Amino acid sequence: MNIFRIFIAIVMTLGLVGCKEFMNNVDTIPPSRPTGLWTETGDNMIELFWDENREDDVAGYNVFVSSSYDGRYELVASVRDGFYQDLDVVNGSTYYYAVTAYDYDGNESDLSRDVAYDIPRPEGYNVVLDDFRRVTATSGYDFSRYGVVPYNDLYADIYFENYRDTLYMNVRSDSDIKDMGRTNSILEIREAPSAGWSPTHDVRLIAGHTYVVWTWDDHYAKFRVSNLSSGRVTFDWAYQLQESNPLLKSVKRRSGAERTVQHTEKQR
Repeated sequence: MNIFRIFIAIVMTLGLVGCKEFMNNVDTIPPSRPTGLWTETGDNMIELFWDENREDDVAGYNVFVSSSYDGRYELVASVRDGFYQDLDVVNGSTYYYAVTAYDYDGNESDLSRDVAYDIPRPEGYNVVLDDFRRVTATSGYDFSRYGVVPYNDLYADIYFENYRDTLYMNVRSDSDIKDMGRTNSILEIREAPSAGWSPTHDVRLIAGHTYVVWTWDDHYAKFRVSNLSSGRVTFDWAYQLQESNPLLKSVKRRSGAERTVQHTEKQR
């Protein structure tokens, strides 16, 4: 009997020692907060990119969204890599994002501090306009209605003209236009300029150039000429729905102040 009691005591002692050792080895240190968060915007879409953490035990990232930098952040997704595409956004609305990293033991970092927000906006491709002297009905474009209109339509923002074999895009006297130079993509122009608008309210068209328009109702748009002929122009475009907002594509921004998050999962 004494031998049995001694055996039980030894087993219990070893069990307690093992338990204590296990508890001492539990990881309670959260990963560092993610950095380098920035966004790309499109038509009813925002893409997020950030630098992946260097810790070996990082299991993934939680993505949060808010209507303001210091507002309430709601969980919208958990991903494994440093990328997320948010398709549950509406053109013309502003979205602020933050990201946390979590490890395999459930430890979660603080929110990222980068000021990352974007405003999705409508865009279109391969729009064709005709010279207004030849085909009036298809010579103008209204960005607000995303459609081709006659050059003399009340809401036409731009219209195409061949004047003595020189090709122009025109705007009304209450609008402005500027040639932003040669680009490989319409996405290269991130923001509307604050000066340098054409004093004659027209620009000479060159294939491969992107142009910015400041419309009569205080919106900004851009278009890039992809094809050009004597009687026709083809272009891609994007339009900012928010008044007075010159942002035409996301820009990388600095880090902001500390934020807190409430882990409220957004219903999607």
